[in-house]
Amino acid sequence: MVVDDDVGMTDQGSAAIPARVFDEERIPVLLGGSAIAGPFLVGGADIVVGQAGMVITLEAGDAPTRSGVWSAEEIRLIGPAPAPVTERLMGSPWDKAGSASLIHIAVRLGEEVLDLGTADVSQASTSDGVLTHCELRFEAPLSRQLLSLVRPPRSPVDLPGLEWLRNVNGDRAAALEQFVTGWYPAAGATEPPAVCSPSRLPAGLKHLYQLAKDRPGALGIQNSILPEPDLHTDHLGEMLVFGAENQGGFFWSLLWTLDGPEADPTVWFREFAEEPIAEQEPLSGFLIQFSLFEASMGADYLALPRRLTATQVAQLTQALHLVPLRPFCAWAPTHFYVAPGLVVHVSSQDGEQFNVWAGATHRSALEPLSDLPVDWTRFDG
Repeated sequence: MVVDDDVGMTDQGSAAIPARVFDEERIPVLLGGSAIAGPFLVGGADIVVGQAGMVITLEAGDAPTRSGVWSAEEIRLIGPAPAPVTERLMGSPWDKAGSASLIHIAVRLGEEVLDLGTADVSQASTSDGVLTHCELRFEAPLSRQLLSLVRPPRSPVDLPGLEWLRNVNGDRAAALEQFVTGWYPAAGATEPPAVCSPSRLPAGLKHLYQLAKDRPGALGIQNSILPEPDLHTDHLGEMLVFGAENQGGFFWSLLWTLDGPEADPTVWFREFAEEPIAEQEPLSGFLIQFSLFEASMGADYLALPRRLTATQVAQLTQALHLVPLRPFCAWAPTHFYVAPGLVVHVSSQDGEQFNVWAGATHRSALEPLSDLPVDWTRFDG
């Protein structure tokens, strides 16, 4: 499978980068004999299935809609996939003899084919029994040099700017609109039926619903601002429930009165059957924080480190801008740091160990984090 000679690939005229050449003549050996199915084309990847293994040959590139190398640790296959591929990737990783049935990964670079080693399925999804998406993890991560070869960078993209940041403690409605319209592409207007009279809702909430008509992602990916038809009062009829955790473990609400809404009311956080706790920011600041949190959680490109110390957090956020709001989340105070196309939220329950989550609109926005001395569990840059 491997030729010991280094491949004479260079990076802009620099010395050759060591790489392994994939010997396609040995494919029958890797499969445990001749192919029993294939080749199949799955999202641009050539896949051959054998009794004792599978060979996936990808094209070099960085197109999210095609199969390819996603990061130094991960490959993504984009379906639909035919039945033999679905059965192998969704089934047992062992062959009939009880030996490991290996998945071999190669990438075609012009006339060369590079061997990237073996990988294991980490996550897969199907629709009506057909594989639609599969993520595989390399047994050994790729070096940054090799990654740049098999996943060459795309043309520069325009990242969402930070104009909204100067309005956070001034015109918060403008800040919210600038962030939401910059982060989420317009998806086409929808007009959900209204249940609450618009006059009964605070201006901030009405504004977010207006933005969500073109950009439904603004209502949340992980947790959610309830669609206007789903707004309801609590069991006592005292609070208007407008937001909820994705598994129903907690919700956010506003005081509900017959006198009309406050201009910028207090937001109340409440876990099931517990006493409500006031969020530190009123609705205008809370909606900015909620939008930042959900933008990072739902981003296509992530950087996720293991728990960090305060010193490590200071290093990670040094080149970023702190969003000047009081902490978000009553149970784990959370601060936000931003750069163009990037939102990072940092939380801690004890002030000693910190959870960090970074989400970006494009992998290039993660570049400021790439050289940090951090142990990443996932890095999509």
